Amino acid sequence: MLAQLQRNFDLLRSNRIFETFVILVILFSAVLIGAKTFPINPAYIKILNILDWGVTFFFLLEISIRFLGEQNKKDFFKSGWNIFDTLIVTVSLIPIQDSELALLGRLIRIFRVLRMVSIIPELRVLMNSLIRALPQLGYVCLLMFIIFYIFAAIGASFFASINADLWGDIGVSLLTLFRVMTFEDWTDVMYETMEVYPWSWAFYLSFIFLTAFAFLNMIIGIVVKVLEEEQEREDEASQLASHGRRAEPDRYELQQQIAELKELIEKKL
Repeated sequence: MLAQLQRNFDLLRSNRIFETFVILVILFSAVLIGAKTFPINPAYIKILNILDWGVTFFFLLEISIRFLGEQNKKDFFKSGWNIFDTLIVTVSLIPIQDSELALLGRLIRIFRVLRMVSIIPELRVLMNSLIRALPQLGYVCLLMFIIFYIFAAIGASFFASINADLWGDIGVSLLTLFRVMTFEDWTDVMYETMEVYPWSWAFYLSFIFLTAFAFLNMIIGIVVKVLEEEQEREDEASQLASHGRRAEPDRYELQQQIAELKELIEKKL
């Protein structure tokens, strides 16, 4: 009986219609959060609160279905996304609307939109890829900061007398270089210094080449590489899971096979 229930819950949680409905509820939850930011009639606010609690209880039901559909319940909490979903839904159940933690409650409900990542496999692969790429991206960012610091020191040394608002110290110079890297009116900054130092165009062009082009391509390359590795890992895991399900029938399937064998033996006898 329990094995049959577990199998039914497993089929339900992997059903495309059920997954699509969960996604629609998450989007509806995001709409409710956005609607509360507008000045609306207090009567409508009560309706929105009722709908919000309805969404919360649906999420609780959905988490319960996913948990009960897991053959080994311990495996459910081995996934970080399952833990994240459980925490978000559990904290959302705490009635803190009229307390000092009301702001925290609203923030938790905002983060419910992130549950879209745990529901949609493609988004989950993207997020996992970004997380796995963080160590490599950290070294790239460190190298970029070194380049920033060197150019900021050069700019503060040569251009501070031209425009102290942009090059007065190392901190302001870093902000100016960030403006140059994002191409926010960077030519105005360059032409101003070129009136005193005609060669200063080389300073800006070399900085843009190193940061906006070279480092950006490095970051894109790292993310794409990790994304491909994560996709291969997901494909291998899904293949192993499908083979494992075929090779290891559950208790209910074994009982059916035994019953069929008994019927065949009785017919032959």
